Amino acid sequence: MKEISAGGVVFRRTPDKGLQIQLIQDRYGKVSLPKGKMEPGETVEQTALREIAEETGMQGIIIEPIDQIKYTYRHEQKGMVDKEVHYYLVEATGGSLQAQVEEIRGVDWFAPEEAWRRQRQSGYDNNDRIVAGALKLLGVEVKGS
Repeated sequence: MKEISAGGVVFRRTPDKGLQIQLIQDRYGKVSLPKGKMEPGETVEQTALREIAEETGMQGIIIEPIDQIKYTYRHEQKGMVDKEVHYYLVEATGGSLQAQVEEIRGVDWFAPEEAWRRQRQSGYDNNDRIVAGALKLLGVEVKGS
């Protein structure tokens, strides 16, 4: 069985704080990115924007694709599932930061260097290249990427 999810690295530019990157804390306490399963009739892009809005309260527009993560996991009822997660660079255009408490513990904005430090310290390893890819697309050089 194949399962497709999508999400993104959301960023914004503010006059006082400059470039900021959004990170979530998932239900397991790990640093992560908003993402979720594709629903029938949706495109991958629509899935990414819907999931970002649902999990973080932010509306956005897709700037460009970052990369995909592929892995396999065992589901109790479905057996082995081939998972494919599409990540996009998304610019925040509106909404208000509000964590979907049923899904995640928290969401916040960070300076690019701090976002990278948090990802490396307490994020999922397979998200390293996603966050690094987003920062590169934004013109930010980080150590260890």
